[in-house]
Parts: sequence; structure tokens; C-alpha cells
Amino acid sequence: MLSAVIHGFILAIGLILPLGAQNIFIFNQGARAPRITGALAAIIAAALSDTLLIFLAVSGASLLLFSDPRVQRLIMAGGVLFLIWIGFSIWKEQANLKPDHAELFAAKKQVTFALSVSLLNPHALLDTIGVIGTNALNYSGSEKWAFAAACASVSWLWFFGLAWCGHGVGKISDGTRIRSLINKLSAVMIWGIALYLAFSLLPR
Repeated sequence: MLSAVIHGFILAIGLILPLGAQNIFIFNQGARAPRITGALAAIIAAALSDTLLIFLAVSGASLLLFSDPRVQRLIMAGGVLFLIWIGFSIWKEQANLKPDHAELFAAKKQVTFALSVSLLNPHALLDTIGVIGTNALNYSGSEKWAFAAACASVSWLWFFGLAWCGHGVGKISDGTRIRSLINKLSAVMIWGIALYLAFSLLPR
């Protein structure tokens, strides 16, 4: 049991560390929130989405869907368009709103964005199903679900920590200028991920 927990924890850390749309979005929300509680909706939505994907992958339900390479390519192509849209949305997002209004604005949209970058992100989907789902085949019974719980716990801890770091960065200056800069940098990085995915779809 303990080995399954350690395996799941280490594996999930390795998957969640690389820079991606999900991490960028959570960091961005932490940076622009006047209080860390203003990013809670995004944190919880992203963590719950990861938890759902992990348990679907471990149960084997999602492996059937992604066993067809054509389905994978379709998801990747949709992901490219989705990431381009997310980038434009973040680029245009106003960072100089009054604190109360900024928090209300985030409360309306951050859950939708968090669900989008989690459930429609091809990297997140393929990593969860292809890597976590495959590794879960090494276990059965309670060990398999302990492995899944360990993987899910990493998402909760990581997103809370990432938003907290973003919030700290956002407090370095008066918040207005740096939030605008973070928005722009986040959008550019997301477009870079979309470009990388687009190149990966080209025939070789």
C-alpha cells in the first residue's frame, strides 16, 4: 500500500511540474486576486477536474476512449484551437480593475476557465490517461485507489501552492502593472504551447 502511495505521489509531481496552460492560469489567478481567497474557485475547480480525470483513468473507463490514435489527434487539434482562444482571453483581461470588482469578475469566469484548461487541455488528458492510467494497471483493489488518491493529492497541494506563489508575486508592486504584465506573459506562453501542439500534429 505504501509503495503505491509513494509511486503515485512521485509520478504526479513529475507530470504536474512542467509549464502548461493549467499551471499558467492558476498562477495568473493568484497574482491578480486582491486576496488569495479570490483564487479559491479556480484552485478548487482545477483540483476537482484533475481528481475526476485521475479516477476515470485509474478505473479504466477513459482508456477505451483514448485507445484510438484518431481520437488522440482530434483532441490535440481541438486543444490547439482551445489554447489559442484561452490566450486571447487572458491577453485582453483587464488587470486594472478595482479590487472588489476584480474578485467578482474572477468568480464569474475563473471556474469556467479552470474547467476548460483542465478538461479540454490535451496535455492534461493524455498525461492523465496515458501515464497515470497505465501505471495504475500495476495495482489492484485498495492499492489501486491508494495510488489514485496519492496522485490526486498532488494536484490539490500544487494548485494551492502555485496560487499562493502567484499572489506573492502580484503583491510586489501596486498590482496593476505587474498583473497586466503577467497576463501578457501568460498569454504568450499559452500560445507557445499551442504552437508546439500544432507542430506535433504535422506528418513526419
